[in-house]
Amino acid sequence: MTKSTKSPWQLVRNGFGPRRGPLVVVVMDGVGVGRGDEGDAVARARKPVLERLWREHPTTRLRAHGVAVGLPSDDDMGNSEVGHNALGAGRVFDQGAKRVGQALRDGSLFAGEVWRALTAQCRGHATPLHFIGLLSDGNVHSHVDQLYALIRRAHEEGVAQLRVHPLLDGRDVGGQTALVYVDALERLLSEINATPGRDYCIASGGGRMVVTMDRYEANWPVVERGWKAHVLGQGRRFASARQAIETFRAEDPTVGDQFLGEFVVERDGQPVGTIEDDHAVVLFNFRGDRAIQITRAFEETAFAPFDRVRTPRVLFAGMMQYDGDLGLPKHYLVTPPTIDRTLGECLARNGIRQFACSETQKYGHVTYFWNGNRSGKFDEALETYLEVPSDRVPFEQRPWMRAAEITDATIAALQGGATGLLRINYANGDMVGHTGSLSSTLLAVEAVDLCLGRLLAVVEQVGGIALVTADHGNADQMFELKKNGEIERDEAQQPRIRTAHSLNAVPFTIFDPAFAGEYELAPDVAPGGLSNVAATALWLMGYQPLSDYDAALVRPRGGG
Repeated sequence: MTKSTKSPWQLVRNGFGPRRGPLVVVVMDGVGVGRGDEGDAVARARKPVLERLWREHPTTRLRAHGVAVGLPSDDDMGNSEVGHNALGAGRVFDQGAKRVGQALRDGSLFAGEVWRALTAQCRGHATPLHFIGLLSDGNVHSHVDQLYALIRRAHEEGVAQLRVHPLLDGRDVGGQTALVYVDALERLLSEINATPGRDYCIASGGGRMVVTMDRYEANWPVVERGWKAHVLGQGRRFASARQAIETFRAEDPTVGDQFLGEFVVERDGQPVGTIEDDHAVVLFNFRGDRAIQITRAFEETAFAPFDRVRTPRVLFAGMMQYDGDLGLPKHYLVTPPTIDRTLGECLARNGIRQFACSETQKYGHVTYFWNGNRSGKFDEALETYLEVPSDRVPFEQRPWMRAAEITDATIAALQGGATGLLRINYANGDMVGHTGSLSSTLLAVEAVDLCLGRLLAVVEQVGGIALVTADHGNADQMFELKKNGEIERDEAQQPRIRTAHSLNAVPFTIFDPAFAGEYELAPDVAPGGLSNVAATALWLMGYQPLSDYDAALVRPRGGG
């Protein structure tokens, strides 16, 4: 008797007769289900396509934040990185914030080879330890408590000099809250400086959308400004970070922290913290997309995006490894999650063609993050990835962004046939929502709705199915709320603008024009999460989901 040679990847038919056309997963980035109040741009927008979808087709809500996407608690807002990880992986993996927190609590981070090398370098050469990263408790890219733990440990281990290069948030937290975080950091540094021989201070910084934290190579000058400020000490000079922030706000009282310019702190007429040979540098962000480019600037020998002027010989480490395939960075403090058996790899191993498309701002989410933090394709012959270049203007000025071009490309792919699964991301609700402009965000949601109508018409023409969902909320909550649920207001009784993601659930709708009652939403899965989408996609394509995937959101009619 011969043993079975069946591959563990081999898909098995499930008895559901798949449609003649492909399956399309549409991610409306940042379009959650809000309260329907005056700050809910999703509810207020004119969106006939979405309203008809939700009214006439199987629709439910999915959890897209907190433990449902691998974050430490349900107080943690979801984000596009963990959302697309869950969508593509079909299971929930512990994410950066949770892994770093655990490594700090159990001491494994400080016992690790990289941390010991960083501190030894600074003690051995009598040089500073530099920390670069997002200064907030948004817990999307970083968390101040993690930075504080690193700083305190460096002090305990005898690091005499330390420099912090904070990037100001105003996006995952309140729009003008930078001084709250800067003042708290300054208090910690002052406490440590009371110890003889310690010199800990803020050296440079700036708003995250202007300095250092570009992603997907959308705007390299952002990274160049950061390099010049952090490494070369070039930029507007101030006596302190507080003075820099207060000056920028005096010049433009409406500017959000994320858009503040670069600054350099000086002492005795000289930059206090340039990065030089034999220094050590830690990028303390745990999320990868906005960390990769500055990492490349520190690590690549042949570097073309901008003139670095000089490249100091430093020991550089990331909080995590931001790209495992590219090996960036070489040194990191915490091992990232190993996400295997993704939907993309499963389909590729079964010879099923795939198409992925978004504009630059979210292109990596439908490729890298969807594929479990993996660069490149599983099978060049079976996968088509298409990036539509994003506009290089403030998103509130063009809230339609590149939704039309994404739609055009996806329609062309649908009409070309021979593709089993297509996945796209409309970035509008998230990117425009982050600006805090309610009027522009209304237009952003309306632009997505208009494009969705065009797309679904073609899905119907080719006999396909579309799953329409989101990765997290944002546009659904444009104003801050008090603990009692009331909208927060300023002295002039105007609502306080919110630029961060929401904790709301996201919609999930199955658009299946050929639906004849063969299946129903599975009541035992409710409330589902984003990780249930992969199994649902496989089921609707006519396959049994992989055994370790979270359950499908549908089942045969009657529960059979």
